[in-house]
Amino acid sequence: MNLPNKLTVIRILLIPLFMLVLLLPLHWGNIVLAGTAIPKTSLIGAIIFAGASITDFVDGQIARRKHLVTNFGKFADPLADKMLVMTAFIILVQMGKVPAWVAAIIVCRELAVTGLRLIVVENNGEVMAAKMPGKIKTASQMFSIIFLFLNNVFFANIHFPIGQVLLYICLFFTIYSGIEYFYNARHVFADSFGKDKE
Repeated sequence: MNLPNKLTVIRILLIPLFMLVLLLPLHWGNIVLAGTAIPKTSLIGAIIFAGASITDFVDGQIARRKHLVTNFGKFADPLADKMLVMTAFIILVQMGKVPAWVAAIIVCRELAVTGLRLIVVENNGEVMAAKMPGKIKTASQMFSIIFLFLNNVFFANIHFPIGQVLLYICLFFTIYSGIEYFYNARHVFADSFGKDKE
């Protein structure tokens, strides 16, 4: 197994640890960072999430630069990314930090676009590259999750809800980029909505 695939497997294995730290009734108290009280479990969870997100970026870069792209990587890398993000949002909903309807839209979009990409690859063998709206979605999503777990550290003292602001930026680009993906790939559905042949 090459290095990018090992990083992907590590990211998948970090998800259960991420869940356990945040969901088990661990009473480890709070830590004060930049004047903001943060539960130690949330801090550890945010560190795990950030570390896993970094491996997502690194393994893709290594795979492309060293030509180590494999079928396992094509399958597992996006799956690991979606599993991590969906898990984080579900936990944040349980913690009362993210509205359930926002998480539902994000999760449904991720599943829909993942399915679309599989259809596009099956039809013409090309992987749909992420465009700028998708990249903004990914970045705002990652930083939103981290700041929400950390109680808007560095911004709480000035009463600026950075995590929530990033969340709704993420929501906007989630919807926009999802529509863009489906519009650009509309040709794969042409045979489904065309006129019936006589």
